[in-house]
Amino acid sequence: MSRKSELKKIISETEKEIEALEKKRERSQSVLLNAIVSKTEPDPADVEYFRVFTALIDERRELLRKYAAELKGLKK
Repeated sequence: MSRKSELKKIISETEKEIEALEKKRERSQSVLLNAIVSKTEPDPADVEYFRVFTALIDERRELLRKYAAELKGLKK
């Protein structure tokens, strides 16, 4: 398998992984927003889930940028 096709596959998989993580983060995000609107204290577990999923998403996005830059460099 050529490096270009390998990178395209990795980029596609990473994008799907980011989407899945964002969906998982939505639950805690909605609970946190509800707590803000209700002026109540959010559950610490929901806060932690939000932070963990956000960190994972940021990490995957950084990898995605790296792979996209490498692919762009190969196309030249």
